[in-house]
Amino acid sequence: MFRSLFALKSGSEWTMGDPKNIAELQYVIRELHDAESTHIKSVPVLESFNGETVWDGTVEVFQLHGHPKATHVYAWSHSTDDPEKPHRHVTVLHMDPVTSPLLAVRAALVQEYRARAEA
Repeated sequence: MFRSLFALKSGSEWTMGDPKNIAELQYVIRELHDAESTHIKSVPVLESFNGETVWDGTVEVFQLHGHPKATHVYAWSHSTDDPEKPHRHVTVLHMDPVTSPLLAVRAALVQEYRARAEA
């Protein structure tokens, strides 16, 4: 359900609805999920925990074409602190229990936390 791809890109942050970001995310969706996609909307998401912001960004919502299990996917990208992989793309399929952009962010945060704990 949750996938990410590091891109060897540098440059400025992408903004909500930026055509360059949308095209890049569609490429990532095609590579990770073997499906074409159509951008539907951009949704700002703010997630906090114990009164502190843990994620503040924009989730792009895409309709999937030809995916065997999901009709939609949530996707976003962000910078990292790793000079070898300065940009990260995240995709989360719209499948129970992930049924909204906010729930996609939460699922990705949990996955990232678990991956760090195992490292």
